Amino acid sequence: MDKSKRPFRKSTRSFHRRLPPIQSGDRIDYRNMSLISRFISEQGKILSRRVNRLTLKQQRFITIAIKQARILSSLPFLNNDKQFERAKSTNK
Repeated sequence: MDKSKRPFRKSTRSFHRRLPPIQSGDRIDYRNMSLISRFISEQGKILSRRVNRLTLKQQRFITIAIKQARILSSLPFLNNDKQFERAKSTNK
């Protein structure tokens, strides 16, 4: 069948709506470490909005909260535990 004559077909994939990672009752604050820690990678980097599945406004608030927690020493700027362990084992 010619491509131009092919009828329009919708995708057969079903899209499951994922629950938002931040509930309406959750408060985005630098003191809420259980919430903030979900949006940081193992290396200590802030995860992207696409990975977090947040709105633009929520991502901005999360970023500000993480930066405030880092400045107040609640969170480390980097998490080099694994690199530090590797360096230790090679020195022995």
